[in-house]
Amino acid sequence: INAGRGFRPAPVSSCTSGFTQMRLIIHQHIHTRERPYECPKCGKSFSQGSTLTAHQRNHMGERPYEFGECGKSFSQSCHLTRHERSHKGERPYECRE
Repeated sequence: INAGRGFRPAPVSSCTSGFTQMRLIIHQHIHTRERPYECPKCGKSFSQGSTLTAHQRNHMGERPYEFGECGKSFSQSCHLTRHERSHKGERPYECRE
């Protein structure tokens, strides 16, 4: 999949994250830049199957996460959460610079 794209595995020795065996395999795709899950519709590839599934919802127009207050819907739950925060005026992340 990555042939001809300057594919170079990144070293993993500096990573100190801990995982279950299955999560470790998925996490290692980040370091190797491996993207084994490819969208059959547009060819875009992803390191995780769940990310491909979320991406495919965009092609199908599927938006299963709806905010009841305004009726706006989203293809991913994290986008719904971000939208809910905008209604509440929440800004949970602070710049430390």
